[in-house]
Amino acid sequence: MNEPNVRGLVIMPTYNECETVAQAIDRLFATSDDVHLLVVDDHSPDGTGDIVRASVADHPGTIHLLERRDKRGLGSAYVDGFRWAIEHGYPAVVEMDADGSHDPAVVPSLLDALESADLSIGSRYVSGGGVRNWSRGRQLLSAAGNWYARILLGFHVRDSTSGFRSYRVEMIGHLLAGTIRSEGYAFQVEMTRRVRNYGGIIVEIPITFEEREAGRSKMSRRIVLEAIFSIAAWGLKDRVLNRSKRARLRA
Repeated sequence: MNEPNVRGLVIMPTYNECETVAQAIDRLFATSDDVHLLVVDDHSPDGTGDIVRASVADHPGTIHLLERRDKRGLGSAYVDGFRWAIEHGYPAVVEMDADGSHDPAVVPSLLDALESADLSIGSRYVSGGGVRNWSRGRQLLSAAGNWYARILLGFHVRDSTSGFRSYRVEMIGHLLAGTIRSEGYAFQVEMTRRVRNYGGIIVEIPITFEEREAGRSKMSRRIVLEAIFSIAAWGLKDRVLNRSKRARLRA
C-alpha cells in the first residue's frame, strides 16, 4: 500500500451476509474516499464471497477479499485482518460490521480520534450515544456486559464490547505479540484490556447502534458465557499481577 492519502483499512468480517454486504460496501465508500476495505469471509455458503468478488473487480486495489476455508469466528477474522493490514503498510485499521448496524459516516471520526489516541471506540454508552430498534432484553444484556467488564477489569471505558472501533497499527503490532483466542464480546473486551495494560490511550466517541437490517444475529449463549468467564479470569490475573508489582515496590 503506497498511497499516502489512504488513512486506513476497514476490516469487515462476513459470514452469510449476502443480503447486506453490497449495501454496506456502497455506504462506506459514499462517505469515505480515503480508506481501503478488506472483507474477511469465512467461506459463506450463501454466496457472500461472490458478491464481494464482484466489488473487488469493480474497485481493484481499493477493495480486497480474504477468504478462509471454514467458519472460524469473529476474533480470528479480525486478527487475520490486522496481520494483513500490517503486511500491507496501513497506518490504521477500523473494525466494522457488514450487517448495517454500524453507520459508515462515523468512520472518519474514528480515524480522526487516532490523532491523540491508540484506540477509538464507537460508544453507545457515552453522552450522545445510544441504540435503535433493540429489544429491552438485548439492551439489558449489553449494558450489563459493559458494567461487568468495568467492575472486574477496572475500566473507565463505557463500551468495551463495541465492535465499531479503530486502532493505530503501531498499537496493533504490540497487541498481537500474545495469543488471542477469544471471540465476540470477549474479543473486544480483551483487546480493550490489552491496550489499557500496555499504556495506550483510549477514547470513546458517541454512536447510535442500529439493529441489523437483515439476516440473523451471531449472538449465542456460548459467546455470552465465554465473555463472562474470560472477563472474570482476566480480572483475577490483573489483580494478582498488580499485587505482585506493589509487593516488589515495597521490598
